Amino acid sequence: MKMSSRGMERLGALGFALGLLALWQVLASAKVISPLFFPSPVRTLEALWSQVTQGQLWEPLGSTVARMAWGWLVASVLGVVLGALIASSTLVRRMTHPLLEFMRPLPASAIIPVAILAFGLSSTMSTSVIAFGSIWPVLLASVQGFSTVDERLREVASVMRFSTLERFVKVSLPSAMPGILAGARVGLSVALILAVVTEMQASLTGIGQNILMAQRSFKTADLYAGVVVLGAIGFVTSAAIQALENRALRWRQHAR
Repeated sequence: MKMSSRGMERLGALGFALGLLALWQVLASAKVISPLFFPSPVRTLEALWSQVTQGQLWEPLGSTVARMAWGWLVASVLGVVLGALIASSTLVRRMTHPLLEFMRPLPASAIIPVAILAFGLSSTMSTSVIAFGSIWPVLLASVQGFSTVDERLREVASVMRFSTLERFVKVSLPSAMPGILAGARVGLSVALILAVVTEMQASLTGIGQNILMAQRSFKTADLYAGVVVLGAIGFVTSAAIQALENRALRWRQHAR
């Protein structure tokens, strides 16, 4: 029985990952770089397992995931709402374009001092920074999606005398949804990065603070373990968004 192309791709991805782990182990065993700065995968997994069994991982993990999720949810809701409002009028788009182009390139980490002054060293500060940084992919995708709804769909909505709410729910939102979900996936990655950065900057409980403390005390195995955990968070959340996208956009497969 021949393996499907998807199965071959997964097998190839697994083989590539195992090859990188083997290379990492060989380089660490050969001490190409000092073990003080470059622990082996075995040492890293041992440090991670120690954190799991001793209960040192769960509270920081929960704090980081909660900050990332709340900031991303706030950014996603605001991004869709503001995107729909901006896209509703050509005049509004022209008026808001300069402001959006001014604020969009601002590094979110640059507003951390401002957020600390406003909210102190708190989770509210972290959430506000995460929301600011991760709103832009969703907002820009929403503006683009709502602005490019097929004119024929608008005409059908007019013929059927849809209300404003019905037009939004039945026409505009489904048409813009592919772009919105793509922007949300990018925003989720940004949210994870900013959750870690704010934890490091403001000494908040989380994986970011664990990594910083491990670096300062030269516990590199614990540092690498924290990086592995962050990678796992990113992988799982991205897969969850992909599953949501596949479920929400099943109509595209039938439309093809």
